[in-house]
Amino acid sequence: MAWLDNIVKRLPDVEMQVINDAKSPSGEPHVGSLRGILVHDAAYRFLKSKNIPVKYIYGSDDYDPFDALPPNYPKDVYEKMLGIPLCNIPVFGKSEHKDIAMHFISDFFKIFGELNVNAEMYYMRDYYVPGKFNESIDKILSQVETIRKIYLDVSNSVRSKNWYPFQVVCEKCGKLGSTEVTGYDGKEVTYSCRKDLVSWATGCGNEGKMSPFDGNGKLPYKVEWAVKWKEMGITIEGAGKDHNTRGGSRDVANAISRQILNYQPPVNIPYEFFNFGSQKMSSSGGVGVSARAMADFLPPEILRYLMLAPQPKKVVSFEPSEKNITKVFNDFDRLHRRVHSESGVKDFEKLTYDLSQVFADEDYWTADFTLITTFLQLPHIDIYEQCEKLKGTALTEAEKTNLTQRAKSAKYWLDNFAKEDEKITIQETLPESANELDVVHRGFLRNYLDLINKSDWTDKSIQSAIFNAARITPIDNKEGFKAVYRVLLDKERGPKAGNLIAYMEKDFIAKRFTELEFDKVDFWNKTAISQADFDKWKSENDGKITNMEESSEYENDKKTGVLEIKATLDDGKTYMKRIIQK
Repeated sequence: MAWLDNIVKRLPDVEMQVINDAKSPSGEPHVGSLRGILVHDAAYRFLKSKNIPVKYIYGSDDYDPFDALPPNYPKDVYEKMLGIPLCNIPVFGKSEHKDIAMHFISDFFKIFGELNVNAEMYYMRDYYVPGKFNESIDKILSQVETIRKIYLDVSNSVRSKNWYPFQVVCEKCGKLGSTEVTGYDGKEVTYSCRKDLVSWATGCGNEGKMSPFDGNGKLPYKVEWAVKWKEMGITIEGAGKDHNTRGGSRDVANAISRQILNYQPPVNIPYEFFNFGSQKMSSSGGVGVSARAMADFLPPEILRYLMLAPQPKKVVSFEPSEKNITKVFNDFDRLHRRVHSESGVKDFEKLTYDLSQVFADEDYWTADFTLITTFLQLPHIDIYEQCEKLKGTALTEAEKTNLTQRAKSAKYWLDNFAKEDEKITIQETLPESANELDVVHRGFLRNYLDLINKSDWTDKSIQSAIFNAARITPIDNKEGFKAVYRVLLDKERGPKAGNLIAYMEKDFIAKRFTELEFDKVDFWNKTAISQADFDKWKSENDGKITNMEESSEYENDKKTGVLEIKATLDDGKTYMKRIIQK
């Protein structure tokens, strides 16, 4: 969290610090869009905590040209609109808004409230159309030679002598993205609406002269960025990695701000991408998980934590797999416990936790997310009743609220993200595939049943018993779990076995674990070792064995028998060694 202290050290001496962020509403925002929002909100909260006057503004770049079809938008209708300002593009389908810019950004802004992001919203149409940028537009167009030199010196980008940093809205076709301005006389610009200016929009070929003011056009992004800083008094604004490359848009905007507008560029907060797996997310391309889906899925404090726990300059690769989701919840819960126990929590961890909070924080007990997910898939379970049993006392209102939110998250994950092999369905009858389990697996199930029947019927006892049963079978732990999941779920993987079995009927478990045919002699033969191997094992563990018990058993009219030696070592673990007796 040193990056927050660094911001304070670089603040300009002004009465009000203004933090800005913005987004082009070209499609449904993906969850990666929230990273910039929450990084800036963290800066806002941090400055507020230092009693530094600050406000946070967030803009919709709705005067940008429509440059890509959103998923599911009919190509035959919308392709001809490419190049028109987003705020002039009608919505496809049902919406309370008339244009796609408002349609896509409005629900995004609702997420701000859900995450307790206190930003003031603005729209670029409300700056261009009323003429709020007129003075800066005139200054930019009047110093075009300096702008061209900045492009060359900073980004090694050559601009022709008739290039001007401005695009008008064509008077004939209404397109912005296809127009090229080639002159400015102080009052009007000369332009043409070219058919081949860009690959994604086709101009109408119209040529003419018009005023560049009062919403008749817009500045290109790099120039517009600098103008926004000046006109809105912005003192802090970060940007993603793509804007912060050497000679990139940030460097160009910085130079324009200093040389043309005589304005000190804002304090920068560079941040890395938030990727969906290995792919960079894209709103217009439909890559990744939408911000709306993730806000519906994750509790707000978990979503904030997901974004703010890594340093801004660290790439975050995310996908809602069971492993990733469980880790996020578990990491947050561990931090919550450390913060409220006041034991071992570091200053930066406490700050991370505080910045993740949405409402007033209080200590509360919470159930493991995996356990809640398991409960939801066991139809006879009342999750509130079971969680009260786990806690040992009645749930507080805060705990009930937390549990309700987590149950909602678990259900959302099961319905929308979980793969079939990540879901559980208790099999009403023994699965056919269980017959593939060999005699060692079957013996393990019986040993496991014997141990859990002798212990408390709790998740912890049942979970630890699986490892004890594996040692006295003996069988590899992984194979033991495989046997449990196969007979109960018809799968090789599943949720934590203790969590699953503890909330099932004992009679059902007893029947299922003994339902497969079992040949005791075959089991002995498969798990036995020779006398020599036993002597070697005993010698290797000399001094570690704290207790040893022997018993014999015979089958087939005493023609086949086994000597079972149960040995407990000084680490408390018990092992079974079998020697065939003839």
